[in-house]
Amino acid sequence: MRTVRDAEGERYLLVKRSAESSLVRDPDTGTERYLPNDDLSVDDEASPLSTAAGAVPASVRRVLTATPNDRTLGLLVELVDRGPLGVRTILDAYDLCESDLHGVLAEFRAAGLIAETRVAGERGYAATETARDAVSHLRGTGPDDEA
Repeated sequence: MRTVRDAEGERYLLVKRSAESSLVRDPDTGTERYLPNDDLSVDDEASPLSTAAGAVPASVRRVLTATPNDRTLGLLVELVDRGPLGVRTILDAYDLCESDLHGVLAEFRAAGLIAETRVAGERGYAATETARDAVSHLRGTGPDDEA
C-alpha cells in the first residue's frame, strides 16, 4: 500500500492499480473509488500507515499514546470531568501509589494533556484543551462526531 495524491493535493491510500485507473481509499472516510492514474502521484514522503492514522483526530492519537491502560485513561477522564485536582486529592481518591501517579502525570504532561496548576494552595493538575477535545471525541460528543 502507498500514499498517493490527486491533482488537488488530497491524500489517498492506493488499494490497487490497473493500466488506466487506481482504486484509492479516502483515509478520512474509508470510502473507496477509482481515479485516473494520470491524476495521481505517489507521495513517498508519507507512510501509508501514518496517512491512515491521520483520520483520527490528533488529540485522540495523543491520548492513545499516553494511556496504556484503563486506569490511566480513567485518570485523564477524571481530570477532564472534575476540573483541576490537587495531587493529594488524586492520591486519596484513586488506587494509584505516589510513584505510579507521578509517572502517569509525567507522561500526560509530556503529551500536552495536562498542565501543572495550584489547587487550594497545593500543587495540582488540570486537563488541557487537547485532553478535553480528545475525551469529547472518545465519548462521541466531539465537534466532528455525529449525534
